Amino acid sequence: MAKPTPSSRQSTRVVQLRKGATIEMVRLTCPDASQALKIAESFGTAVIDSDGIRDLHERLVTETADALGDGLGDKAMQIHLQRIVGAYVGSAHGAGQFYSRAVTEARDATAKAANDARDEDLDGPVGYDSAAQRKREFAADMGIQAHALRMAAEGAVAAYVQVIGETWKPFDRPVEQPGHALYRKATETQISAFD
Repeated sequence: MAKPTPSSRQSTRVVQLRKGATIEMVRLTCPDASQALKIAESFGTAVIDSDGIRDLHERLVTETADALGDGLGDKAMQIHLQRIVGAYVGSAHGAGQFYSRAVTEARDATAKAANDARDEDLDGPVGYDSAAQRKREFAADMGIQAHALRMAAEGAVAAYVQVIGETWKPFDRPVEQPGHALYRKATETQISAFD
């Protein structure tokens, strides 16, 4: 029987990264200005000032950077703004995902209510909205909120480009794997027993 030959390759450790939300992901999940306007008109909610929200947040981040300019070096400013913008983008992405789930639930409830053979999905008593109507209204509210947060994130991203001079990218942090450290510690303890 032949002995297996030892591998000449060293084992390399692969570090998994937790991917942060990008502005592109926000744009895919959150309504744009025309869709937000359509939602507001269809449900009779307030029409928000999309450009105003974007401009305000761009000014906010830019003015914050100006105020911190004397106290922070270039790299510290970049790291600080990277985190600030990341918070705006992450918040908008979370709202967009929540909005998407709310729309799915509203569509499902509306489809079920359209089926006349299902007694449990019929409209409630007179004067009360049906469950499907409440879900549609909730999805509309979430859509407007997601759009507002998208505009705030876009303003923050624009400010980052203005202050730092390069496109904002999310920080991809290594995935923490606490089991590996514990396993390594247990292995060291076991091996030390042979000393």
